[in-house]
Amino acid sequence: MTTRILPAVGDPDAARAISTLLSQLPAAEPAAPVTDSTTLLDTLGRLATESIDELPEVVLVHERIGPLPALELIREVALRFPAVGVVLLSSDAGPALFSAAMDSGARGLIGLPVAYEELAARVQAAAQWSVGVRRHLGGGTDVFTGPGGRVVTVTGAKGGVGTTFTAVQFALAAAASGRRTALVDMDLQAGDVGSYLDVRFRRSIADLAGIQDISPRVLQDAVYDDRSGLALLLAPGDGERGEEVDDRAARHIVGALRGRYELVVIDCGTQVTGANAAAVEMADVAVLVTTPDVVAVRAAKRMVRMWERLQVRKAEDTSMVVNRWSKHTEIQPSLIQKITKTRATRTPVPAAFKELQAVVDAGRVQDLDNRSSVKQALWTLAGELGLLAAPQDAAGTSGASGAAGAVGSGGAGSAGGAAGAAGAGAALAVRAGGPVARLGRGDRGALGIWSRRGREG
Repeated sequence: MTTRILPAVGDPDAARAISTLLSQLPAAEPAAPVTDSTTLLDTLGRLATESIDELPEVVLVHERIGPLPALELIREVALRFPAVGVVLLSSDAGPALFSAAMDSGARGLIGLPVAYEELAARVQAAAQWSVGVRRHLGGGTDVFTGPGGRVVTVTGAKGGVGTTFTAVQFALAAAASGRRTALVDMDLQAGDVGSYLDVRFRRSIADLAGIQDISPRVLQDAVYDDRSGLALLLAPGDGERGEEVDDRAARHIVGALRGRYELVVIDCGTQVTGANAAAVEMADVAVLVTTPDVVAVRAAKRMVRMWERLQVRKAEDTSMVVNRWSKHTEIQPSLIQKITKTRATRTPVPAAFKELQAVVDAGRVQDLDNRSSVKQALWTLAGELGLLAAPQDAAGTSGASGAAGAVGSGGAGSAGGAAGAAGAGAALAVRAGGPVARLGRGDRGALGIWSRRGREG
């Protein structure tokens, strides 16, 4: 999730210091500071007439802004632009001012001089609140479900059904479509995401387990930015360290990731632990992977029943993906749906391991050929599950049509579906322009040009 920040600072020295810190925040697009309350209100008013999506997520108000006093300015912004999170900067960070700021409608208070960690935490909290308000008002262009991005868990009915490969391909498809995507390996004792992508990194999810307040900088240190465009949070190399990640730690970690990325894909493995059960419970989309054989289907039914007993997830809220399917298989997806009472996806994944063997053995599944029927099916499934960014320009629209055709064609066994998926995959690399891009044209008067830093870390 990219956060647009508009500082309102009258003092030139303070403006330079704050702008420097804002430029270091990950996934932030700070605008040039406005110098007085009149310019701030005029700027926000001009943006709001176009669309609620044009407004910045966060406005920083310095205590010495004028001519309108800071608290009155905050009250005015909160009343006129309720989808904007306002944060007050003041040298007096005592409880009296904090209470007055909250009464005026501020979403946070930062003491002067500004510390990076405090600034990052307050900006992130205000941005998450702003996104939630916009979603409630129906004005958001991105469909987020939760305070930030979407969370998708991928769980296997049993070992060997293709859970990790499915999770990786979902994440790659989302990243290719333009979403800022994190891939988390929560198979804590036997995670193989790093092996599938040929990645070795000193940090893991276990390094975040004991941290109560996970700031953006702490999270950035634990995440590996892969060349494929994914942000990877790997399982610990020493399996016994997986015990450090309990359900409480998992909730903190998933919440922090959700606040920073548009999509968080979590490989939950095949064992139910407190950590991955918490992740499945928090997920907007819970995927259960099985193969069309008796043993795997029984395991899928057992997993679903366990989730229901633990009050983690209802069967009807679970999406079932059938892997290694063929038209000659005796157990078809419709029967699996009836047995498990889950929602079977429309697109089964064909049995074609020969297409995968070379890249799996090399640990480079991101290099899988676009002509692979397995890749086409999984990327089509990603679109069916709502994991891909919706294209907004002409080129992207044509790609979306191809994806829609692939999803609606009835499965990977259909030649039309495979062709549509291939067309969609080719179009996924196009990143559509949106409100943020339009703000960079230099025609916003006092707002200036939003900094396109491109810092995806």
